[in-house]
Amino acid sequence: MNKNSEPKHSLDPVSGFLNRNAGMETAGRLLAESKDRNDLLVAFWVDIDRFRQINDSFGHAGDSVIGHIAERIRTCVREDCSFLRVGSDEFVILIPVLEALGIEQIASWILLEIEEPLLIDGILIHPSASIGIAWSRADDDPGGLLERADRAMIDAKQQGGNRFVVSGNEAAPGRLGAKLAREELAIESALHLALENGGLELHYQPIIRPDGRIEAVEALMRCTVDDTKIPPDKFIPVAEKSGLIVRLGEWSLLQGTRCAARLREQGYATKVAINVSRLQLISTDFLQALHGALICANVPPELIELELTESLFMDISPTVQTNLHSARALGVGLAIDDFGTGFSSLASLKDIPATKLKIDRAFIKLLPGDRRTLAIVKAMAQLGVSWA
Repeated sequence: MNKNSEPKHSLDPVSGFLNRNAGMETAGRLLAESKDRNDLLVAFWVDIDRFRQINDSFGHAGDSVIGHIAERIRTCVREDCSFLRVGSDEFVILIPVLEALGIEQIASWILLEIEEPLLIDGILIHPSASIGIAWSRADDDPGGLLERADRAMIDAKQQGGNRFVVSGNEAAPGRLGAKLAREELAIESALHLALENGGLELHYQPIIRPDGRIEAVEALMRCTVDDTKIPPDKFIPVAEKSGLIVRLGEWSLLQGTRCAARLREQGYATKVAINVSRLQLISTDFLQALHGALICANVPPELIELELTESLFMDISPTVQTNLHSARALGVGLAIDDFGTGFSSLASLKDIPATKLKIDRAFIKLLPGDRRTLAIVKAMAQLGVSWA
């Protein structure tokens, strides 16, 4: 596929490859064509090894790495192949073939090409990749083909990376693994439909003071597609894995700020707490989205509070810190959710200008009977008071 043969809105701007949505449509079309011709379609799933380390080290230059590696991938295969970018550091190559001969040689060429040193910001880096390969089957759909390539890539990465694994040779994930992978693909498809057709809504849970007054409301996302409700513990992990969490988060910001504005118009200056994800906060576009939501809703920043999930503690990068400090400078509150468990730690706490600690329920459910837990919760509360 010539990179200029598709509409610009279908292309990922960094790699020049098809974006995820256009890529899935192309995969479906190519698979149908291969069945009509009675030949094969081969999927290569390529994942850059240690890309997070590269991205954390170079920031914006991470896009430069993606662009260079995408161009290297393109030079290794024929022009009639299709190239997809399916994740931040993941690509898929779709190759129509009459026979399987030579496919593994192509994988070796790609690995060697990617392995060439790359000069970024004056530092010579040595990238590598893990590749999973899958051939189409008579009963395949695009999800099944790509799922097998993805599983093979994961096995290549678990073996140390800088290698390829052919589907069928990887460690078997078992029937449950395949079932869960297909369920994730179905949920991802449902999320796309919900974003397009209005299947998302926010439910507002009140936060009540001891005297009975409502201090704030927390916006909780709910998803319904074709009259079927998808639980948050199902769709949120899939949204995070696929990158859709950014679009869901931006939608939540718009709807949550509008709710705060409506409450204010009715005489209730009630704060609205809105969940934001790590993927939103590592983006340089986050402040633009936050500003846009506040302006569209015409609501004072003091009536908005951002709830930070524990996964944020894995990446307190300069971009994240800039976004958080800028949000605080606007007057927006920051609440750390589920504090005291998971990834949250005192070492990370010093880097986050939070205004509220929400102690994890693992501590609260033992109160007031457990004296040790009571002492820990008191210490946490005192820490929050002193820190503020």
